[in-house]
Amino acid sequence: MVTAIGLVLMFLLAQATNNRAFYERNYERLLGINVVVAVVLVLVIGWVAYRLLSRLRQGKFGSRLLVKLAAIFALVGVVPGVLVYVVSYQFVARSIESWFDVKVEGALDAGLNLGRATLDSLSEDLMNKTKASGAQLANVSDAGAGLVLERIRDQLGATDVVLWSSSGQLIAGAGASRFQLSPERPTSQQLRQVRADRAIAHIEGLDEIPAPGGAAPPPASVRAIALVQRQGFEFNTEPRFLQVTQPLPPAVVANALAVQEANREYQERALAREGLRRMYIGTLTLTLFLAVFGAVLLAVLFGNQLARPLLVLADGVRQVAGGDLRPTVVLQGKDELGGLTRSFAVMTQQLAEARGAVEKTMGELDAARSNLQTILDNLTSGVIVLHADGVIASTNPGATRVLRAPLAAYEGQRLSDVPGLSDFAQGVQQQFDDFEVERLQHGLDHWQHAFELHAAGDAMVEDTINIVARGAELPGATRLLVFDDISEIVSAQRAQAWGEVARRLAHEIKNPLTPIQLSAERLEMKLSGKVAAPEQTVLTKSVKTIVDQVDAMKRLVNEFRDYARLPAADLKAVDINALVTDILHLYPAENASVALRPELDERCPPIRADAQQIRQVIHNLLQNAQDAAEVNAGRTGHAGEVVIRTRLAESGQRVRLTVQDSGAGFAEHILKRAFEPYVTTKAKGTGLGLAVVKKIADEHGARIELSNRVVDGAVVGAQVSLSFALAGGPQGAVTHTEDSKSSAT
Repeated sequence: MVTAIGLVLMFLLAQATNNRAFYERNYERLLGINVVVAVVLVLVIGWVAYRLLSRLRQGKFGSRLLVKLAAIFALVGVVPGVLVYVVSYQFVARSIESWFDVKVEGALDAGLNLGRATLDSLSEDLMNKTKASGAQLANVSDAGAGLVLERIRDQLGATDVVLWSSSGQLIAGAGASRFQLSPERPTSQQLRQVRADRAIAHIEGLDEIPAPGGAAPPPASVRAIALVQRQGFEFNTEPRFLQVTQPLPPAVVANALAVQEANREYQERALAREGLRRMYIGTLTLTLFLAVFGAVLLAVLFGNQLARPLLVLADGVRQVAGGDLRPTVVLQGKDELGGLTRSFAVMTQQLAEARGAVEKTMGELDAARSNLQTILDNLTSGVIVLHADGVIASTNPGATRVLRAPLAAYEGQRLSDVPGLSDFAQGVQQQFDDFEVERLQHGLDHWQHAFELHAAGDAMVEDTINIVARGAELPGATRLLVFDDISEIVSAQRAQAWGEVARRLAHEIKNPLTPIQLSAERLEMKLSGKVAAPEQTVLTKSVKTIVDQVDAMKRLVNEFRDYARLPAADLKAVDINALVTDILHLYPAENASVALRPELDERCPPIRADAQQIRQVIHNLLQNAQDAAEVNAGRTGHAGEVVIRTRLAESGQRVRLTVQDSGAGFAEHILKRAFEPYVTTKAKGTGLGLAVVKKIADEHGARIELSNRVVDGAVVGAQVSLSFALAGGPQGAVTHTEDSKSSAT
C-alpha cells in the first residue's frame, strides 16, 4: 500500500515539473509527502530485515530460503534503477544550463528598448501637436472654445480634448469628456510642470497588466497637456491648459506587453535556475529511493509468498504437537503446497471438534450459573437461600436493600442472628413448618405471607417496613425465600383510603354545621333581653362557643375537602420568580417573627404549572417553615430564618424550588411518611399540608424531596424541594436529570 502511494505521489511530482503553476503551488508539498513516504518505506524495510534476521537466528524453518529469495529479487530491481539514475543525473545537471542563452536575453532587452523608443516617439509627437494646436485657442473666448476643440480633435485623431482653466476647472471639452459629470482633471504637479516646460506628455494603461482570467484593463493611451497663453483680453489674461488624449495602436500595446511579460518570466527563471537544477536532481534522487525501496519490499513479499506454505506446515505441526488444535492457516493456491496445507487444516479441525464437544458442555453449565447469578444480583426483590436449620446459604444485594441489614456478612450464620431480624426469622421458620404440612395435604408448591418489620432508627423511633415474602423448597434440603418491599404501595393505599375517608367525612359533617350555627344564633336573638343578666351572660358565652367551634370544624372540613377533591391542574407557562415575589408581599418583614430571605435565580425560565396550586404549595411550605423556626427559636432562644430559593438546573431543562427552615428537623420515621395524610409533628396541625403539596406535585409531574439539613453532623433545619419542567418541555412526567443529585446542595 505504501509503495502504491509513493508511485502516485511520484507521478504528481513529475506533473508538477511540467506545469509551472502547479509546480509553484504544490511542488514543496508533494516533495515533503514523498519524503515522508520514503521514510516510512525505510522503516518498513528495517522492520522486515529485523524480522528476517530474528527468524534466521532462531533457526525457524524456511528462514534461509526466504532471505535468499528476497536478495535475488532485490538485486533484480535495484541494479537497473541505479543505472537509469546515473544517466538521468548527467542529463538533468547539464540540460538546465542550456535553457538560458545570452542571445535570448539580449533579444529580450532589445525588444524592450524598441518598445520604449516607439512609445516615447508617439508621446513626443502628440506633445508637439498639442502645443501647436494651443495656438488656435490663444484668441478664442471660453464660450467659443467648444467648436475649436472639436476641430482640434478631428485634426489630431484624438478621443478626448479638454480645455482647463489655471485653477483646474473645466472650460470646454470635445469627445468622451462631454458625457462625464466629472472628468479626470490634471493634478497640481502636472499643471506646475506644464507652466515650467510649456507642454508635457505621458502614457497611461501600460502598467495595468491583465491577470489570467480577470477583467481586461482600459486601453492604453497617450495624454498630452500644453499651456495656452491668451491674447487680446484686457481683464482676463490667466493661462489655460489644453489636454489631448490619443489611443495607442493596439498592436504596439500588445507587443510591448508581451515583450515585457516574457522578459519578466525569463529573469525569474534565470534567477531560479540553480534551484530548478536542485529540484530536478532531488526529484530524480527521490524517485530512485522510492523505486529501490519498493523493489526491496516487493522482493520480500514475493519471497514470502513462495516460502509461506512451508512455514505454515511447520508451524501447524508444532501446534498439534503441543496440544493446540486451533484451526491453522489455509492457503487458497492451486499448487501442491496449498493442497497440503488444506488437508492438514481439515485434520486439525476434526481433532478440535472432538475436544470442543466436551468443553461446550462445561461452558454451558458455567454460563447458566453466571446468568443466574447476574439475574439475582440485579433483582429488586430480595432472595435468600436457607438451610433447613435457618442458616443463610446465600443472598443477593436486593435482600440487603429490602431488609436494611448486611446479610452478606452473615452468610453461614442463622437468619435469627442478624440484628433486628429475629422476629422475621421466627415468622419465616413458622411459615416453612406450616408449608411442609399443607404441601402434603393440598399439594402446594409455595407459600406467601406479609410481614411488618420494625427497625430502630437513630432517634430511637421505630421505622416500619412492610414486605411480602414467598417461600419454596429447593433440591438438596434447602429453602428459597423471595420478598419485596411494599412500603410505598401500602403508603399509597393508605393515602387513597384517607382521601376517601376525608371526602365522606367532609360530606357528613358539613351538612349539619350550618343549621347548628344558625340555630344557636337564632336562640341568642330570641332570648336576648328576656332573661336575667347572669343567664344572659351564660347565653352569650355559650352561643359564642358554639359559633367558634362550628367555624373550627368548617375549616377542618374544608381542609378535608381540599385534600380529597383537589381540582385537576391547569398547566400553563408560569414565571416562578414573579409568583414567589408576589407571595412574599403577604409576609412583610415588620410583621414576621421569623426572617424570610429569598434567593431567586434570574436565569429561571417559565415553568409548566397551575399558578393557583403552586401559590397554595408555597403558602403551605412557608407556613410550615415559619412554624418550625418559631418553635425552635422558643426552645433554643436563637432566631433563625426561612430561605426560599429558585435555581435553574445545570442541564437547563428543570427549575428547582426549595424552602429551608432553621427548625429542629424531622424524626427519621416522619421523613419516611411525611407526605401521608394526618402525619404531623405539630400539636394543632391536621397533617394535610404536606399531603396536599405532594398531591399537587404529582399533578404537575414534579419530583418532591424532603430532607434534614445537616452541618457538622448536627441537624440545623429541614428543607423541601420541588423540581418542575420548563414551559417549553414535553408533556407529562419527565426524567429528572438534576434530581439524582442531593437536594441538600
